[in-house]
Amino acid sequence: MATYANTKTLSYPLTKMNFLVTVDGVSGTAAFSEVTGIEASVDVIEFRQGNANSLAPVKIPGLVKHGNVTLKFGYTLDSAFKTWIQECVSEVRGEMPRNNVQIEMIDINGGSPQAIPTAVSGTRVWILTDAWVTKYNAPDFDAKTSDVAIESVEIAYEELVIPN
Repeated sequence: MATYANTKTLSYPLTKMNFLVTVDGVSGTAAFSEVTGIEASVDVIEFRQGNANSLAPVKIPGLVKHGNVTLKFGYTLDSAFKTWIQECVSEVRGEMPRNNVQIEMIDINGGSPQAIPTAVSGTRVWILTDAWVTKYNAPDFDAKTSDVAIESVEIAYEELVIPN
């Protein structure tokens, strides 16, 4: 927020380009350039009793379904996040490593991102519970360009929690 001489305070909307992604139990960092696919939907079940006076069915909620989330990130030398990916997509593995993933949109208008604690007013948080990597895409290699090597992972999850 910006304060002006006439003591009026002006709030700016949060921008989509400022966010943090953390994975529980995975230390280290990876700089993500894009997060897409956070969604939840509820199946609609239509039901009509045979002796109902109305010809229209009653609609009741069914199963809740979640799409997969895609994270795109610049190639990182940090091994902790890569190890989690490898544990998930390896042909030889034990139990699937499931972790909670927190995606936080941060407000840099109020100060530096490091100074803003989680779930403070002015931030939005989405938590993907029991998440695991279901797909990994390596960057495309082309010696004729100077593009950043962008990797992507697709994450499946059990539940979407929006705490604020």
